[in-house]
Amino acid sequence: MKFNDLELHTDILKAVDSLGFKIPTEIQIKAIPVLLSDTKDLVGLAQTGTGKTAAYGLPLVQHTDFNSKDTQGLVICPTRELCMQITKDLESYSKFQNNPGIIAVYGGASIEDQMRKIKRGMQIVVATPGRLLDLIKRKAIKLSTVQRVILDEADEMLNMGFKEDLDAILQQTPEHKRVWLFSATMPKEVRRIANNYMHDPHEITVGVQNSSAINIDHRYYMMMERDRYYALKRILDYYPAIFGLIFCRTRRETQVVSEKLEKDGYNVVPLHGDLSQIQRDSAMKKFRERTAKILVATDVAARGLDVDDITHVIHYNLPDDVENYTHRSGRTARAGRSGISAALINTREIHKIRQIEKLIQVKIEYHQIPGAEEIGEQQMYALMDKVIKTPVDEDAIERYWPVIYKKLKEFTAEDIVMKFISAEINKFLDYYKNAGNLNAKQEKESRGRDKDRRGRDQDRRSGKPNRNIDGPKKRFFINLGDKQNMNKGALVRLVCTEAGISSNHVGRIEIHPGFSFFEVDANVADKVLKKVESGTYEGKSFNVEFSQDRDAPRKKGKKRR
Repeated sequence: MKFNDLELHTDILKAVDSLGFKIPTEIQIKAIPVLLSDTKDLVGLAQTGTGKTAAYGLPLVQHTDFNSKDTQGLVICPTRELCMQITKDLESYSKFQNNPGIIAVYGGASIEDQMRKIKRGMQIVVATPGRLLDLIKRKAIKLSTVQRVILDEADEMLNMGFKEDLDAILQQTPEHKRVWLFSATMPKEVRRIANNYMHDPHEITVGVQNSSAINIDHRYYMMMERDRYYALKRILDYYPAIFGLIFCRTRRETQVVSEKLEKDGYNVVPLHGDLSQIQRDSAMKKFRERTAKILVATDVAARGLDVDDITHVIHYNLPDDVENYTHRSGRTARAGRSGISAALINTREIHKIRQIEKLIQVKIEYHQIPGAEEIGEQQMYALMDKVIKTPVDEDAIERYWPVIYKKLKEFTAEDIVMKFISAEINKFLDYYKNAGNLNAKQEKESRGRDKDRRGRDQDRRSGKPNRNIDGPKKRFFINLGDKQNMNKGALVRLVCTEAGISSNHVGRIEIHPGFSFFEVDANVADKVLKKVESGTYEGKSFNVEFSQDRDAPRKKGKKRR
């Protein structure tokens, strides 16, 4: 099947052809006819990199009346990077339309500029939930004319704590509208959105639900915890041509790993929430242009990253929510290419590998951490390939030839080759000269121990982290509230991102004018206090502490802490 067979308008087919699209992907073949018919809501389940944006973007452009100034299409997505990428794609699809108005609305950019553009008339708005809510509160955008709402990466938005935001936004849209929901996974929270805001949706699944692309080589390396960073360096050295992503749990870890790698001579840039928009744009520009070969990122920051030919995804730490493994791995092996997803684990984390295998229904193979000989061999092969592929400009070199000849005439051709190779790889040989074996011995997985671990860490039926709703909780106080633009979704994201925990661990939240309370599972409370004790939120300093002294009745003669 070709795009010509999908009943798309001529001007859209012209745009598709100009982008070099020839054969539609499976999700496009299944979704586009349903969305063009406009008779049903739709749930599309497919992995990242399968062409979901075009699957809903092409029908959205075809249904939009660009002669009207009303906002007709609303696309909601989790991060600013994905927001900008979707907007860019929609602009490409509508390049032959008459004055298309498509705007990206996200935090970190001037809200006044966005308000002015919306006021002029934008037919399609692509937005992150937080900024869209700000615009709604300011009465700067009207959603009463919206005819189609697209929820892109719905599972990730809910995992990031946008549940309340999405509910508030969808309640502002007309009851008679089409809702198109796209997601890589289908947890119960996404199913709830479908049940509450969709009418008898048509459901499309591409591949096995929650599965990973078949052309990804999944592997894991096991080392002692103290050797994690050194194992990472060996993997990077073993793949000299790597163009990859390293995922870390928290912003702080992302920055630390990036700084260490840069100090050790690797071409790397970080991407996390503490960076300004200018810094984030600069990092992405360097990575897209391959000025930087490695991007170290948090899950949130890298969401929606659309960069071609990523060869490796390295999980410096496995995600707390095993479903995020699928999202991470989907950054490689896009558009039919192959890639490697490599996880670094310590000896106590093998049960997490088993959880992920169960979720994605793929075997994750154990690999040995490369040693000095293997790394030296790969570096030498890479150098040889580089030399062989290097073009020779004889005219440019001719003027230097007398000096070159004079310097090298005493050496044989074999000596010259050896010296040039040694000049390039001696640093690796010296570094790894006395390097030991970093591979940790695999513990034998007894049924009893593995069963006990699964019982503590996951719900055995669903394969998801055990939320333990009725379990013991710890209550925290934070000196940010409604007056500081803090809301429930933002508080969940702040706690989960900084502490590196899943939103499943967060319980009840109370937002007051100048402060807030929140609960987390008792087993992660100490981690939360350590990681989120202080910091800044939208330029305002905050402190977090256990709340029992904050909200307990004050006894006479005693001061509150």
